Amino acid sequence: MSDVIDIDDAEGPAIEVRGLRTQFGDHVVHENLDLDVRRGEVLGVVGGSGSGKSVLLNTIIGLRQPDGGSVRVLGQDIQRTSRRRWSDIERSWGVLFQQGALFSNLTVRENVATPMYEHTNLPRRAVEELADLKIALVGLRPGAGDLKPSELSGGMRKRAALARALALDPQLLFLDEPTAGLDPIGAGAFDELIRDLSDSLELTVFMITHDLDTLYTITDRVAVLADKRVIATAPVQELERSEHPWVREYFLGPRGRAAAAAAKKAGTTA
Repeated sequence: MSDVIDIDDAEGPAIEVRGLRTQFGDHVVHENLDLDVRRGEVLGVVGGSGSGKSVLLNTIIGLRQPDGGSVRVLGQDIQRTSRRRWSDIERSWGVLFQQGALFSNLTVRENVATPMYEHTNLPRRAVEELADLKIALVGLRPGAGDLKPSELSGGMRKRAALARALALDPQLLFLDEPTAGLDPIGAGAFDELIRDLSDSLELTVFMITHDLDTLYTITDRVAVLADKRVIATAPVQELERSEHPWVREYFLGPRGRAAAAAAKKAGTTA
């Protein structure tokens, strides 16, 4: 879309977190947290309430400064990069926040176009055409671009927000509870969309979710936050064999067993 500094040497993890410490006053959320996100994978992130899942996401994308440790994205240390290089790092990812965070006074097309106006010098007509392409890419019907967020169903708002997250052709996609509030059919369709987009666009996906069906059907690995750190990162089938009490309760409880059985029946697990 415009000239961009080459920030990526195509080696190493897409995201590398080492020794992360985050705290609010005297309350320590993360202590000595390490995490690697491999290129091209769909990584699910789970943890109990207060384990700092969203705090971790916000730290990785620079919305919060860590109190210790380092974060590297596409080989770049986000705390030590120049302002110009930071702009290019920002362009390398898209974010879908839990509530969508669409601008209520703008149409879907205008929402999707906003990052392009901010980060490129493309003419208005080209931006609008690209916005319409992104809207179609996420499966919204023709004409949805002219609607305001208040005129959309919950599932359509999720897709509109996803189209905006994809506006700048990112390498990384961050999702915060993408299926929250959706009915089972809508959640399943959204899971399938994320998996298809990840495969076709070669995206690396960092996804916070509590949805066990999502974890079983579309993730390559799952990172578990507990005890102020990442205690395990593995495919769900391996996590089922964990001895950690929280992991066992989460994956081997009634809902976990139901999700595993459904995924096995559908042929989506090994």
